Amino acid sequence: MFNLFHRKKNKVRLPYHTDVHSHILPGVDHGSQDVQQSLEMLRAELEMGIDRVICTSHVTAETFENTSKSLTEAGKVLQKAIEEVELPIEIQVSAEYRIDEYWSKLYAAGDILPMPGGYLLLENSFQQELLELDELLFDVQLKGYRPILAHPERYSYYSRRRGRLEQLHNAGVKFQINILSLTGYFGAGARDTVLWLIKHGMVDFLGSDMHNVEHAHIIQDYLRTRDWRKQFAQIGENRLLNDNVR
Repeated sequence: MFNLFHRKKNKVRLPYHTDVHSHILPGVDHGSQDVQQSLEMLRAELEMGIDRVICTSHVTAETFENTSKSLTEAGKVLQKAIEEVELPIEIQVSAEYRIDEYWSKLYAAGDILPMPGGYLLLENSFQQELLELDELLFDVQLKGYRPILAHPERYSYYSRRRGRLEQLHNAGVKFQINILSLTGYFGAGARDTVLWLIKHGMVDFLGSDMHNVEHAHIIQDYLRTRDWRKQFAQIGENRLLNDNVR
């Protein structure tokens, strides 16, 4: 992992304006715990050139059983605070849906919050791939949604089955990778898989997956490195769909 202890003061900016994966809504998951922390994280986003944030709080069985209503209410609280301090940033409320029994219940009831454009950020289990994943993803697309697989590099079982990643991508599933994975934050395995995805042209979205302002600082440090410039050149600015989420 690169050196975090010599942060330069010059600002660095991402090559897009929309963060499609963040945990900035206050008090709904293990991201931001209060409004002040959320505002601090949003200021960090602005420093990196982000002026629109899709708030994708966890929706997970037992741990974070959020609903459209609970997330929308948290979004209203944050929006009011943004207006009070006059931050020049837009937020939109969606979610990161873990594919589990709680997701199945919400999906069946239509209690979901897609991103603009019908995009749905879906998270696999970290233990093993859902047996009915192909059927689910087909049904999601049949209903007019556009599935995005959150951080595919972090599912260790795909590191041994990279052909499966190609299969999913060819089936119309978009891939969102975490910039934090490029830094080595999630380990060498996740970074290796990210580099493989970049090499094979399967990176559709970049996301901060920011849970706290320290994550922002790690990303800011990485954006100053030669490695970031190299990897971004391989990804290609015109390929990224972040700002197409409308």
